[in-house]
Amino acid sequence: MRAEDHDLASEIAGIVGQEHVLRDADLCASYETDWTRRYTGASRFVVRPGSTGEVAAVMRACERAGAAVVPQGGNTGLVGGSVPRRGEVVLSLRRLAAVEAVDDAGGEVTAGAGVTLAVLQEHAREAGWAFGVDLASRDSATVGGMIATNAGGIRMMRYGPMRAQVLGIEAVRADGSVIRRMPGLRKDNTGYDLPGLLCGSEGTLAVVTGARLRLVPALPSRAVALLAVPDARTALALAARIRAATPAVEAQEVFFAEGIELVCRHTGLSLPFARAYPAYLLVECAAQTDPLPALAEAIDSASGVLDSAVASDRRLREELWQYRERHTEAISAEGVPHKLDVAVPLGAYAGFERRVREAIVSAAPGARPVLFGHIGDGNLHVNVLGLEPADERASNAVLRLVAELGGSISAEHGVGVAKIPWLHLTRSPEDIVAMAAIKRALDPRGILNPGVILPMEPLSARG
Repeated sequence: MRAEDHDLASEIAGIVGQEHVLRDADLCASYETDWTRRYTGASRFVVRPGSTGEVAAVMRACERAGAAVVPQGGNTGLVGGSVPRRGEVVLSLRRLAAVEAVDDAGGEVTAGAGVTLAVLQEHAREAGWAFGVDLASRDSATVGGMIATNAGGIRMMRYGPMRAQVLGIEAVRADGSVIRRMPGLRKDNTGYDLPGLLCGSEGTLAVVTGARLRLVPALPSRAVALLAVPDARTALALAARIRAATPAVEAQEVFFAEGIELVCRHTGLSLPFARAYPAYLLVECAAQTDPLPALAEAIDSASGVLDSAVASDRRLREELWQYRERHTEAISAEGVPHKLDVAVPLGAYAGFERRVREAIVSAAPGARPVLFGHIGDGNLHVNVLGLEPADERASNAVLRLVAELGGSISAEHGVGVAKIPWLHLTRSPEDIVAMAAIKRALDPRGILNPGVILPMEPLSARG
């Protein structure tokens, strides 16, 4: 370790405690590689503060030293935005794990940035409430990381993304000053929406340390249907029909033969039906009263359903969800995937599914596309196997097709470092200039997650 790094680490150890400054390479390793294993780098060291005050003191020390900082939550990101790239200090927020009592009058709760989604969900459930965002990575994804990426997840079509859940925020700027807007108000028009600005900012504007979150009523009755269909076009039409038939729809997921084959191969699950089918639609409905009759009626009256399984029992519902939620695990068991989380207008969804497969194999012969996604909101997770980590041929083809169709190159996981070369496809030059101006205003020295969302800017350009 360089002398200046040793001095900074020693100063920070005086703030957070020696045991919460990790310098050993083996101890730092899990903080230095992202979930996909495509993005990795060496940190100066890893810091694990235990309070907002400690985060503020650490940031002041880093700013004085000119040391760049990468804020990190559960490190479940897929675009390289939560790991070091050029010897930054990794600021792990997992110790900020306090959850306050639920405010029953407002249906709100205050949680630290390090609280995992699973803990938050259980805390809300015990108080008779629910949290509107749900992800397959619930056991490791944290509140801070979900805010930083404006996570959407499987219930976004009903409750919106993370930005819709955030009522207030606590965050530390690069200079150590603390922004605290936690009034718990549903209506507050006093100036700029700072919580909304920090949602989706990927740790580039401030370090989120806590948030006041909106809860939703717990819905006691649920039903899940897994439907085999011939293609994405049929799945899209069926999903629309079910949404029109019942307002209780909470999730609509699509996946395909290649994905379910991998899930069964790597997890020990058996095919849900007697044979494999080209495509599958998974639907969950939730309401105060049993949603199963309306869901079953919509399915029975629809055309194109080749086979079906319906469950209202919790264990059986969870078994059906396994076929969707274990896709990511199964894909990664095949190798290091290129993961392209994109969105297109619903009207273009079915055509995109077909065209994106063609685009991938045309651009990178031998590549294997595995697709699944949230068909209710236009989000498709495009996974590409069989390519070297640095091979961007498929990424270029996919993201250019997305732009051609009027979509977004990132629906959920952010831009990170992975998608910077294609940001101009769906954001105008004026958009990018405005974003850079906001970055300079809140982080004048450019020490917060440099090179994420926007290209790295030399310090000399900042004056």
